[in-house]
Amino acid sequence: MDREPETNALSPRLTDPAPVIAVGIAAWVVATVVVLLSGDRWSQALPTCWAGIAVGAAGFALFLAQRAAARRGSKTAQRGLD
Repeated sequence: MDREPETNALSPRLTDPAPVIAVGIAAWVVATVVVLLSGDRWSQALPTCWAGIAVGAAGFALFLAQRAAARRGSKTAQRGLD
């Protein structure tokens, strides 16, 4: 049988999802500010912007809680979040 070639491990900087989540939340904040500054023209989009911020913040909090549990060694924590 042929051996599979070894893959190089990616840098932790490239595999850490925290910056991506933070940038996503920041994008929703920017969108919210733009909608608020545009007045009534985009007022129907405001609930979507608030929901984007809320879902992003909740997801970020869940990610941080799971990563903390994985670092603690909790049996129920997700793996690979070191």
